[in-house]
Amino acid sequence: MMVYDEFKRKNIDSFEDSHSDENKTASSLINNNLENTSNHDDSLQWAKEAFARLKQQQQEKKSDVLSQKLIDQQLEIQKKSSENKFESSEEKKPLKTVTDIENSSKSQDSQISDIDEAFTWSKGVLEAQGQKAEEISLEELDWLGRLKKGLEKSRQRFVTGLLEKLGDDPLTPDVVDDLETLLLRADAGVAATDQILDALRRRLNEEVVDANEGLRFLKEKLCDLLDKPIQSSGADLLVPERGSLNIWLLVGVNGVGKTTTLGKLANLAVRSGYSALIAAADTFRAAAVEQVKIWGNRSGIQVVANTTANADPAAVVFDAIGAAKSKGVDLLLVDTAGRLQTKHNLMEELQKVRRIIDRLAPDARVESLLVLDSSQGQNGLRQAMAFAQSAGLTGVVITKLDGTSRGGVALAVASEAKLPIRFIGAGEGIRDLRPFKSFEFVEALLAKR
Repeated sequence: MMVYDEFKRKNIDSFEDSHSDENKTASSLINNNLENTSNHDDSLQWAKEAFARLKQQQQEKKSDVLSQKLIDQQLEIQKKSSENKFESSEEKKPLKTVTDIENSSKSQDSQISDIDEAFTWSKGVLEAQGQKAEEISLEELDWLGRLKKGLEKSRQRFVTGLLEKLGDDPLTPDVVDDLETLLLRADAGVAATDQILDALRRRLNEEVVDANEGLRFLKEKLCDLLDKPIQSSGADLLVPERGSLNIWLLVGVNGVGKTTTLGKLANLAVRSGYSALIAAADTFRAAAVEQVKIWGNRSGIQVVANTTANADPAAVVFDAIGAAKSKGVDLLLVDTAGRLQTKHNLMEELQKVRRIIDRLAPDARVESLLVLDSSQGQNGLRQAMAFAQSAGLTGVVITKLDGTSRGGVALAVASEAKLPIRFIGAGEGIRDLRPFKSFEFVEALLAKR
């Protein structure tokens, strides 16, 4: 059975890693592909072919899901009946029909309805990245639609003002000065804003730049800035290595959504065909362990935990590594306690966890991912970076982009923290977290409609 690997962003059996367009930089895509897409004579045919194939795929997937859910329902009823755990009120409840199950699952499944504006925009972004009609997937279209919708607040605040400033006339120094205000208002940070606008001013000194070229140039520079830490890391996407142990620690201050992010990553791993295990190492926050267990149950993933009050987080990780090794697990996700730079004891606990990992799993691929709430903007970034040294950060996960107009904080992460953005969350649903691609992010942020 073909599986869509959402870490690699492709069907794992459909085409090779060396796909000719996959290694293009975001700026080269903007230069060569996106503006040419609208001029392709076969663009409409591309869309029709992709839509027809996806609709068929969607119908087949829906039939498989409904059949499995009906089977699961019958098995659950038989199990309860054999254990004599039916309550009298439950016995009177009617069985769910196919329609009931179909309606309950619509919000969780990837869906397309028509060749509408959302489909056309998403299609254009995928086509610009070199994807062919037969390679496009429901998951990719679904995610791009969610991303664009999630960035609506940032886009309204930034793009509306941007387009008003650009107008139809060539760019002027005054327009560039106004762009500075817009970038800072979007919480892009001083360093990122200066870097982008300095490049634009140099371009203006060399030649006349019209509005369309100015927008294209701006997109290119935004992508370059976001891509720099990613390219320095040597990995375009963060992907678990099959056949070996990968350990990902989720760190950050309280309230940024670490546990929720961990749950979504776990679900993403299962959907992509990876085996996973969760270590509930946040033993300081009330109900944290129970919250992790709920996420584990949603994805059918075992959770290693210690429900004893103030249990040792390092001991939990110790047990989890042993379990992961014995089961041959691909990905061990570790939930850690929220901490501030003033909580010295928690900082020491985090360092202790790292020492346990280094000792028990010296060959494991370890990632330490900072979870950052985008609504906190620059303040959240500065606060979280206070413990970056102890955490040994290797990447960032930006959450809650759908609830803020500060989407520009992604630029600050790249320019100030100099860390690669690995995943972004643009919604509350379990599927609203995906691997980060600068080209898609910038296109969604600066979409005109």
